[in-house]
Amino acid sequence: MANISPVSDLRDYKKVLSKVSEGSPTYLTVNGRGKYVVYDIKDQEEIEKTKAMLSLMLELESGKEPGSREGYLSLEQVKEKLGLDE
Repeated sequence: MANISPVSDLRDYKKVLSKVSEGSPTYLTVNGRGKYVVYDIKDQEEIEKTKAMLSLMLELESGKEPGSREGYLSLEQVKEKLGLDE
């Protein structure tokens, strides 16, 4: 569950940080509006993995249309283009 605190609570930052746990970020507000978020480092790692996976999926998706239009390369052709022939 998320916690919401005014940014002024950071004067006692230990209290704010004690509310932060994995899957339970603390949102900091300025003048009643959301401005910052503090979350557990494990959540950050998960976000980075998710972003990398999404980026890879988008890259793979962008290759589907040209592949279906122009044809796909065989494994041997890929190895040849990469200079991996042995």
